[in-house]
Amino acid sequence: MDDRQRLRYSRHLLLNEFGEEAQERLLAARALVIGAGGLGSSALLFLASSGVGHITVCDGDHVDLTNLQRQVVHRTESIGEPKAASAARTLAALNPDVHVVALEERADAERLAELVREADVVLDCSDNFATRYALNRACVASRKPLVSGAGIRFDGQVAVFDLRDPAAPCYHCLFPQSAEAAEERCATMGVFAPLVGVIGTLQAMEAIKLLAGVGESLAGRLQLFDALGSRWHEVRLKRDPHCAACGVPRAAAA
Repeated sequence: MDDRQRLRYSRHLLLNEFGEEAQERLLAARALVIGAGGLGSSALLFLASSGVGHITVCDGDHVDLTNLQRQVVHRTESIGEPKAASAARTLAALNPDVHVVALEERADAERLAELVREADVVLDCSDNFATRYALNRACVASRKPLVSGAGIRFDGQVAVFDLRDPAAPCYHCLFPQSAEAAEERCATMGVFAPLVGVIGTLQAMEAIKLLAGVGESLAGRLQLFDALGSRWHEVRLKRDPHCAACGVPRAAAA
């Protein structure tokens, strides 16, 4: 870390629980962010400003006027551009220390597995269950920590699934995949703009703690936020030993 970086990250270095070693770990770390929408916008801004050295952002959508109410990484002049490219440009202007790779694609299961293998931490900022389940399976296979967030209407949730611990639950343990899983989209259900900012920022916070090796992560816990009532609720999570993603099949266990 040079003197300019010490000045940029000085407020981190002043923290007894953080310090220079933790900041060095951030600068060397690789974060994968799936989705550059509402959740991804806030998460990306804080990952970059905090000095996470390598950020890969993957999103196949383009910026639309309706996005700008909550997707704060994009600008009015970005309308029509790929979200990944728009986000990468904003992050480059925010912090030139950070190397950003913009992937203008909606990654399938095979591609997600490839991307996860190269990351130190994965942030699920997607908006559909198919991607969430595929990303979870990739994190289980590669034993990479997954920071999951979601927000719709006035309701948000955030959790950490640290798959480096064999006893830890995965996303599928909490939300078993089923053919009846309903998709709720902001386009049809609406979303309170600051809500996704709160959840996305928490995702960045948890990812930074994991990368820097500081504090206690949210692993094994789900936090639910009611923005309308400004109330938090926490649920303890348990691993499903027969989970289709991370557990032992019932036939094999019998």
